[in-house]
Amino acid sequence: MHGWAPWVIDAVGQRQLDPAGYLKVFFAESAASQQAGQQALQRMFTKTSGFDQPTTWQTRQAQYDAVCAWGVPNHALLQRLSTIGQPVFIANGESDPMILPHFSFLLAGLIPGAEVKIYPTPRMVSCSSTMLSLPLT
Repeated sequence: MHGWAPWVIDAVGQRQLDPAGYLKVFFAESAASQQAGQQALQRMFTKTSGFDQPTTWQTRQAQYDAVCAWGVPNHALLQRLSTIGQPVFIANGESDPMILPHFSFLLAGLIPGAEVKIYPTPRMVSCSSTMLSLPLT
C-alpha cells in the first residue's frame, strides 16, 4: 500500500473538511449509511464543548506518510509484531477505501493470536470504550 486511491485523496485530502467528501469516504452509499453520516456531520458542526485537541495540517500529512510507509515492506519491522503478547483485535469495514481489508488480515497474520473482524457495510470502523471492553472470543 503506497497511498490512498486518488478519489479518496480528492475527497478527504484537503486542508478543510469537505462534507460531501467525508460522506463519500467514511459512509457507504446506502440511504441508512448516508443518513448516519449526515447525523455525524450535524454533531461535528453543532458541538459546543468537549472538543478534542484539533489536528494540524502537518499532523494529517504525517498520518498519511505513516500509512504510506507501512505499505513499504520492511521485514525487520514486521518481525517485531510477532513479539506482541497482548490480545489484539483488528476491526475493519468490508468496503474501507483507506485501509483495505486484506491489510487487516496481513497484520493479523504477523501478530500471534490476533483476531480479525471485518464488518459488513461500514466503510470505516470506529472504536468506542464499549467495543474495546468486549472479550476477544
